[in-house]
Amino acid sequence: MRYSNELVNELNLLLHYNSESNLEGIKVHHTASESLITATQRLHEKGLVTQVDGGYLTAIGREAVGHAKSLLMLLEEPVALESAL
Repeated sequence: MRYSNELVNELNLLLHYNSESNLEGIKVHHTASESLITATQRLHEKGLVTQVDGGYLTAIGREAVGHAKSLLMLLEEPVALESAL
């Protein structure tokens, strides 16, 4: 299994959210790129965000952001991983 462009778009969008706050959301405007709009819609369908145009993270959305940030950190720091192996 590989990351599709659609999943990468969703991961990138999740990284725009502040997972530490329930009071901060985002709004994806109709003038945004089609890929961003559809990524937001898919995240809403999956129950990760509250609105079809963004809104706030749900509980599972906050967890997903944490995992996305962890994966990004691991992939951006390969030298640290080599020493851990």
